[in-house]
Amino acid sequence: MSQASSTTQKVGLAAWAALLALQLLWYTLYPPVSIPTWVAFALTVPPLLLPLLSLPNVTRALLWVGILALFYFCHGVSEAWSSTADRWLAVAEIVLTLLLIGTLGVGVRRRR
Repeated sequence: MSQASSTTQKVGLAAWAALLALQLLWYTLYPPVSIPTWVAFALTVPPLLLPLLSLPNVTRALLWVGILALFYFCHGVSEAWSSTADRWLAVAEIVLTLLLIGTLGVGVRRRR
């Protein structure tokens, strides 16, 4: 594995961890009004933990997280558009998902 590929994977793993931490922070600071907080956690946290099952293969785990990140990107956009109090968290979610998806794109380009 090259140094650039290793750095790209580290950035992807950091973005993945930050996205997971962001979900925990978000629903702790701003509990949902229409559903119980545990439901919000159940809908947002376990999907980010599923790619851990393929973690010996970091590339495969990041691919799965990248696919899942599309859902979190859509969530961030809708929250940034509709909410005011937690807009900063929504923008952070958008940035993290774009960083995560971007690392996948860089990794594919480098392999060619």
